[in-house]
Amino acid sequence: MEFKDYYKVMGVEPSADTDEIKRAYRKLARKYHPDVSEEPDAEARFKEVGEAYEVLRDPEKRQQYDQLRASGYRGGESFRPPPDWGGGFERSGFGGTAGPGGFGGAEAGGFSDFFETLFGGAQRRRPRKGRDLRTRVDIDLETAYSGGTRRISLSQPQAAPDGSMRPSRRTLDVRIPAGMTEGRQIRLAGKGEPGPQGAPPGDLYMEIHLLPHRLFEVDGRDVILTVPIAPWEAALGARVAVPTLGRRVEMNIPAGATSGQRLRLKGRGLPGQPPGDQYLLLKIVAPVPKNEPQRELYERQRDTFEFDPRADLETSS
Repeated sequence: MEFKDYYKVMGVEPSADTDEIKRAYRKLARKYHPDVSEEPDAEARFKEVGEAYEVLRDPEKRQQYDQLRASGYRGGESFRPPPDWGGGFERSGFGGTAGPGGFGGAEAGGFSDFFETLFGGAQRRRPRKGRDLRTRVDIDLETAYSGGTRRISLSQPQAAPDGSMRPSRRTLDVRIPAGMTEGRQIRLAGKGEPGPQGAPPGDLYMEIHLLPHRLFEVDGRDVILTVPIAPWEAALGARVAVPTLGRRVEMNIPAGATSGQRLRLKGRGLPGQPPGDQYLLLKIVAPVPKNEPQRELYERQRDTFEFDPRADLETSS
């Protein structure tokens, strides 16, 4: 097992007072709370911060931890408690008391082996809550934009009357909030596996996966739309109607536009704080001449314009 440096986890010095530790916890809990955070390791960091706060906010536990830390242990090092370690006292109030700012500490989902070894006491023999479950939910871009409901099916073992474990399936109708992005997690408290011996059930974590879209590409909360334009629209400028996730809007194409040029529609991406933008990627498309007059028109343009599109490819050699 590894020694945990709770001061490093909280981002405070060992000399920090109670108020400073409380402020640090409030800031980190808001940053990593699984219900609101977009950090990829939010759940693990939230649990780690809650565990550190449980120790450092309690004068008795902090004193015992400081004595152990003063022996020379450092975060990440291999750790075994000394033979005369006097920890293991009862954790009164753990698991049900919310931290500052309304964020729970211990209820974030259990403690590490390091914590349990030092401070478990009689509490660690109580049955823990059920196992958390994880699943992936595929949604289309329209649902990510507007929100909606998805029915998911879960498979998990269930105890039969004879004591054996048999596969079982259950379905849930899950509300998808507007503004979901790739990899975002939704937590359903108490929808995981039932806890043993009457303990609370675990939670269900759903990871959002955005399905490919026929028109749009997605980059975070921004969406990208490739917009074909005719050569004369690129040369002279034009006003064109383009689709967005909400509705069609009109957009000005500036004169002299080029392929690969990006135009922005502010706030037309996925909802959020702040909302994403929609980018238009221009692509000049030349029509193929279908008859002799159209071919002659291209030839006149060739002869009229003194234009070399490959001038930048010239080298000095």
